[in-house]
Amino acid sequence: MVRNVAELLPELEEQDFYLLSGVEQGMRFSEWVQREKLPKFASLTDEEVTYRLERCLKRGLIEKKTIQYEGYTLQFEGYDTLALRALVERDTISEFGSPLGVGKESDVYEVRSYKPLALKYHREGYTNFREVHKERDYTSDNEHVSWMYTARKAAEREHDILEDLYPDVAVPQPIDQNRHAIVMEKMDGVELSRTKLEADQVLGVLDLLISEIARAYETGYVHADMSEYNVFLDEDGVTIFDWPQAVPTDHENADEFLRRDLQNAVGYFRRKYPQQVSDELDSDAVAAEIASGSFETIRE
Repeated sequence: MVRNVAELLPELEEQDFYLLSGVEQGMRFSEWVQREKLPKFASLTDEEVTYRLERCLKRGLIEKKTIQYEGYTLQFEGYDTLALRALVERDTISEFGSPLGVGKESDVYEVRSYKPLALKYHREGYTNFREVHKERDYTSDNEHVSWMYTARKAAEREHDILEDLYPDVAVPQPIDQNRHAIVMEKMDGVELSRTKLEADQVLGVLDLLISEIARAYETGYVHADMSEYNVFLDEDGVTIFDWPQAVPTDHENADEFLRRDLQNAVGYFRRKYPQQVSDELDSDAVAAEIASGSFETIRE
């Protein structure tokens, strides 16, 4: 999806971006933007709008609906294009690379500038908008938000949290953000779920992970979605990623989320390495130590 958008970028003209930006502006008020409003939103003549609509429809950047009125809406490819162009114009990105991970709520690609970086497109709300809308704090108070707003707020939130955490907590270094896209440091290593540790490494890695959870809490955040799929492991230690759902430590449910994160982390290690992680390691007790500021280590 995004690779196709990167290949499209050179053939799009300045007025095409005016049209896409005009549809984006109109979507602040309605999911489907009426055709007659586009000249004003896009700052184009009526004839130019007609021509640009045809070009963008042909490339799958927008969608047309004719029921009660002729209306247009951005496809995610159109939103991707606007974000990618902004990042290229700011010299954040110079080359587009291979996919690093494609999931339900985000797509991540390798990009380059002065060094290899990662470009993450948030997809929250596009295919499961109602569920995300109810569950995420940044949408629950707004009854009229769109998938576009939901994805952009997720990206803004994650970028802000990464800026607060880095470098005190082992998270990817944030580089730039536009709309629903974040550019961050490309992580080395392997996802924790895909690693097989030696027996004498298990408690050390678990202790590193819990220590980073504790540092994040000290800095003011609880991840709130901790799992073996949100941790990278390399020779320097662990890196925790995917922070858009994180909550501040003064959130009313912060300690509950902290306990759940610790239960998930300890539970994963206990299931995979039962000989090394005993039932005596109480994740709730560790969570209480972190919340009180008294946590030091799980290892004697």
